[in-house]
Amino acid sequence: MFYEWRIDKIITMNVNNLKLANMEIKVLGTGCAKCKSLEQATREAVEKTGVNATITKVEDIVEIMQYGIMTTPALVIDGAIVVKGKVPSVDEISRLLTK
Repeated sequence: MFYEWRIDKIITMNVNNLKLANMEIKVLGTGCAKCKSLEQATREAVEKTGVNATITKVEDIVEIMQYGIMTTPALVIDGAIVVKGKVPSVDEISRLLTK
């Protein structure tokens, strides 16, 4: 019994630690209506999923071009481009956040 309790405690601690990891999210866009919609949908998805994330809106075209993005808006999660050229739904973004 003691052994089982310890395993459960370790698993619980590991799950709790995962929630503490801070995800870095960037919304790339120059300020158009679609860019603003993507930012809003991203904020809603973060709130819905409860992930711990920092969301940054990047409007500087030079910084956007460093990602190789030719169409905006775009969504970058932890350095990986996951969406470009469209505004996904809150549910789609939620799935990307919890992959």
